[in-house]
Amino acid sequence: MNDDKLNVQDDILAAALPDVVFDGWSWDVICDAAVRAGHSVNIARAVFPEKMIGVQDHFADWADRAMLDALKDVTPEDLRVRDRIRVAVLARFEVLNPHKDAMNQSLHFWLWPMRKPRAAKITWRTADVIWNWAGDDARDYNRYTKRGLLSGVIASTTMIWLNDNADNMHKTEAFLDRCIENVMQLGKAIHKVKAKVS
Repeated sequence: MNDDKLNVQDDILAAALPDVVFDGWSWDVICDAAVRAGHSVNIARAVFPEKMIGVQDHFADWADRAMLDALKDVTPEDLRVRDRIRVAVLARFEVLNPHKDAMNQSLHFWLWPMRKPRAAKITWRTADVIWNWAGDDARDYNRYTKRGLLSGVIASTTMIWLNDNADNMHKTEAFLDRCIENVMQLGKAIHKVKAKVS
């Protein structure tokens, strides 16, 4: 993506997020935010041609990039694989904590049946970003299996996080740990089955 376009999108999103808490996600909110950020409504239309779908997609992309920035001082190779995933998922929730209301409303936006396929792709993209950071460069079926399983973990843990009002996120962490353990056990079982078949 063009860096100038990305910067404008980030500017508009940053200006819009405080208003989303009170006014929800709407194109009027985005247009007002664009003007406050020093851009025109026409610029908003240009950088978000899909309007709110594009805005919501960008919100998720922004969260992914903020997560990676929060992880810049973490060396994945120093951690077990499961801990790499745990640290990354929790880092994403940490950067989104100040925007929990906006995230909750974003979730409701994606619940419309026609939008669910796009939402699934965006969640898969987040899983891909996390696995890439964790050092997984598989190109066979394992790539899709890992990202598919992690997508499910992210989606289910997000629901717990949205209802976790504690500052320490203990409930979220405990649920995430159980999910990761279940996935690890499932992965081992799948590996055994494939080994027997082959």
